[in-house]
Amino acid sequence: MTSTSVVSIVYVNDAPAAARFYGDLLGMSPSLETPGYITFGLGPGADLAVWSGQFADLSPDVPRTSEVCLAIDGGGPDEINAIFEQWRSKGVTILQEPHDAGFGLTFLAADPDGNRIRVAPKD
Repeated sequence: MTSTSVVSIVYVNDAPAAARFYGDLLGMSPSLETPGYITFGLGPGADLAVWSGQFADLSPDVPRTSEVCLAIDGGGPDEINAIFEQWRSKGVTILQEPHDAGFGLTFLAADPDGNRIRVAPKD
């Protein structure tokens, strides 16, 4: 049997700019870079990719119906709040401030293209 990886793809207008944004938030460098497709290795079998050129002129005003969830291992309220404050100080667009969603403290942000990013504790 071949190994399988899950790649979450985020559509963006400018892949290098989006990669800088995500690299700064995640504190990591890309694992693969092409002019329009850039990936980050998040761990065994999981990657995050930003891809431009598939949709012209994505607008942050268009509602997004999916989101990337960054599940924080050991993510108690103090850690989630610290990430929230760090992102807010960087000027990241916050869509929902930290709140209890039944599975723990979580907040919702957006990247420059309007794609949603949720930060939550790992199940």
